[in-house]
Amino acid sequence: MLAQQRNTLIAAFEAAAAAALNQPFEGVVTLEKPKDASHGDVACNLAMQLAKPARRNPRELAQLLADHVKANADCANLVDAVEIAGPGFINIRLSQKARVAVVAQVLEQGAEFGKSQARSGDTVLIEFVSANPTGPLHVGHGRQAALGDAMAAVMQTQGWKVHKEFYYNDAGVQIQTLATSVQARAKGLKPGDTEWPESAYNGDYIADIAADFLAGKEVKAADGEPVKGSGNVNDFESIRAFAVAYLRAEQDLDLKAFGVNFDQFYLESSLYSEGKVEQAVALMVASGKTFEEGGALWLRSTDYGDDKDRVMRKSEGGYTYFVPDVAYHIQKFKRGFGKVINIQGTDHHGTIARVRAGLQACNVGIPQGYPDYVLHKMVTVMKGGQEVKISKRAGSYVTVRDLICWSGGVDESQPMLSQPEALTKGRDAVRFFLVSRKADTEFVFDVDLALAQSDENPVYYVQYAHARIHSILDQAEIDLTGLNNADLSLLGAPSELALLRTLVSYPDILSKAAEELAPHHIAFYLRELAGAFHTFYNAERVRIDDIALKTARVALLVAVATVLANGLAVLGVSAPKRM
Repeated sequence: MLAQQRNTLIAAFEAAAAAALNQPFEGVVTLEKPKDASHGDVACNLAMQLAKPARRNPRELAQLLADHVKANADCANLVDAVEIAGPGFINIRLSQKARVAVVAQVLEQGAEFGKSQARSGDTVLIEFVSANPTGPLHVGHGRQAALGDAMAAVMQTQGWKVHKEFYYNDAGVQIQTLATSVQARAKGLKPGDTEWPESAYNGDYIADIAADFLAGKEVKAADGEPVKGSGNVNDFESIRAFAVAYLRAEQDLDLKAFGVNFDQFYLESSLYSEGKVEQAVALMVASGKTFEEGGALWLRSTDYGDDKDRVMRKSEGGYTYFVPDVAYHIQKFKRGFGKVINIQGTDHHGTIARVRAGLQACNVGIPQGYPDYVLHKMVTVMKGGQEVKISKRAGSYVTVRDLICWSGGVDESQPMLSQPEALTKGRDAVRFFLVSRKADTEFVFDVDLALAQSDENPVYYVQYAHARIHSILDQAEIDLTGLNNADLSLLGAPSELALLRTLVSYPDILSKAAEELAPHHIAFYLRELAGAFHTFYNAERVRIDDIALKTARVALLVAVATVLANGLAVLGVSAPKRM
């Protein structure tokens, strides 16, 4: 049902309960969509909730509630029939006028249909991708990018003011390893040489960085200052700065290809240079929740539910990786973000308890359970029936750029951004596929399926429904500007009613996806709506002599195309009108 219809029916049940019990009703009325459409449009179990405290037979009470609802004047144009089933379920069949109202609302609201202002004024920071600037973005980062961007869009549909942030771990051992690897390449060494550092990165991109450093080229990340290669192979700090800037710029290209934008990039190094890490450590020490043992500084994280206490500062010096995370989240809170969502791989599961413990130990007013986490499992890539584990460019993993190029048929001998059609196709497939499962489930990305133009390819299936509708509209010879006058009461065929039932659930799907931080609900819904359309297409004709029915069906299809486009936009996927 539409929101206003739901509110009217809830109010009718509340009034019915008060009348039936002869006392004010203070409970909650729950309305659900029956799993079997033959049972009606709406189901309510209020009678069974009230039967025991009221000491009444639930079926008798259900009948009494049903009679009151049917007699309610506000429900005259809303309810067609109210039936009692089983032990006391109340099944409601909506009137035809109520069922078709969704079409008029979609036509009126267009791209705004389904959106809500329920969380207007609330702010949330969503941190995702947050890759170390030590190499190209891999497919795990791609899953984060797809999940994070879709989650941001879903929450925006509910009125949230969303801030998207990328945290760069540009400090620590891995950055040293990166600089060491580039330095070795710059000195003429390569993987396999006896003097090649054992822990060095072996991908071809390291050789590219070294060559540009020696050539004195200039590189610049989207939000950084230009860095010029000095060419001095013995200047380790110069190599480090150039390599980090180079890879940040490369990751910017990956994100651009993926269509993902961030509001802010936050550097881990700034937490050290601005003294934020030392401040956080001082707060934890002042709280009395730390101790020294074996030359190391420890946090009593077991006081906050962790399974063991954690080292903060190692005996040989240097902080463990969760300490700057604590400092970073203090800054998030101080910047006014009372709700924060971190999207990370499941390998970060052990971090959650210690970061939350550190934040509580700092005693700066941060609530327990801050921040929220959405952990995702990694992605297995299949191509030609075989698992792909290695990218020559990255040296040890498949990159986001690989996945986009393969899925879109991009000519890799030419610049990716100069092939917009193939790039869009690849981006659409990767985005849709990577949000089509719950984050905490394993995912197998089949490149061959992403390229397939068949019903088995879920993104093609949904996009083709949208394109097919526009093809029908082009041939319908109906003035689309006059659809507000269509007689929608004529939409009574089973496939039309199924489309109406699916259309009207879109706002609830958006709300559920935002509440559960689960954008996969949108992907599931779009496949359901596309399926309902394809069933309609096979059952009914639009180009018919009956102008009134033809106009009503065109109005219905315009509404379906609008909602398909709206849902795809939330996932960052295009809605082509031709395929």
